[in-house]
Amino acid sequence: MRFFVRETRVVAFGPGEGSEAGAAYFGRTAAVRRVRTLIDRVKDTDAPVFIWGESGTGKELVARTIHGTGGRRAGPFVAVNCGAIPEPLLESELFGHVRGAFTGAVRDKAGLIEEAHRGTFFLDEVGDLGPPLQAKLLRVLEERAIRRVGETRTRPVDVRFVSATHKDLEAEVERGTFREDLYFRLKIIAIELPPLRERREDIIPLLEHFAARFARPMGRPAPQFSDGALALLLAYPWPGNVRELQNEIQRALVMSGDGAVIRAEDLSPRLNPRPGETAAPARTFLAARAEFERRFLQDALLRCNHHRTRTATEVGLTRQGLFKLMKKHHLFEK
Repeated sequence: MRFFVRETRVVAFGPGEGSEAGAAYFGRTAAVRRVRTLIDRVKDTDAPVFIWGESGTGKELVARTIHGTGGRRAGPFVAVNCGAIPEPLLESELFGHVRGAFTGAVRDKAGLIEEAHRGTFFLDEVGDLGPPLQAKLLRVLEERAIRRVGETRTRPVDVRFVSATHKDLEAEVERGTFREDLYFRLKIIAIELPPLRERREDIIPLLEHFAARFARPMGRPAPQFSDGALALLLAYPWPGNVRELQNEIQRALVMSGDGAVIRAEDLSPRLNPRPGETAAPARTFLAARAEFERRFLQDALLRCNHHRTRTATEVGLTRQGLFKLMKKHHLFEK
């Protein structure tokens, strides 16, 4: 799907515009386009996909998009967070059990992998799996069959596996806490999601998107942002990524009452620790955006050692477009 913000094309993808995660990759940076390209390439295959990224970067959104836009979209999408279920219960949840397999198993029960038959099974925080379950998962990936707890026969399953984690699994493999063979079996195709601090050009489109989205059910027009609020929002490092930004805007809308403008004092203490003081010198929205644009390009040029072609590719501009912005912000080397 495509959205337009102030005549600048931005890209959003997900299970739907109204979905909670649906804007995690709403933006116009090269990072968004790289993730979109990878999704387009893998969505119609059955190869396992491994997604790595910090909390709040939209890992489940990407998994749902792979499923929802690919050849398995007519089948179920089943997700489980491996870190949210105690290890003794997780085996039964994943693989199912037969009656009498353990105390409390009063009937046969299919596992979540079986429920994803002909669809997609999403293993979130797969790095939290213990060694016994790692071995069983590897067998499922290799044999395309599961064995319920307490059962002797296997059951074929037609499932596309997508896994995700915020952990450094290569380091876990080196420490011996994660099986190397399973790691490479899961990581046939890898998608890395950059944190929001590395795609800061997307912050303003995200602010506008969330402000409009959360204002709509409140029966309010989308609010504007004061100069001070905008300066704080642009300067904040967003350790919680898009999820934190989304929650911040929802909170600010509530704190602003019926106001048409979100002000610095409406923001949480994390962003504005001294609400009684002036957060930033008064300036226009366009001036704040221009300042951010200059800093963004300056950082990109430094990372690429002022190589213009590489810089243009990294930030998603043509070489001519980069040249115009460098001229506008006086960023040529002396």
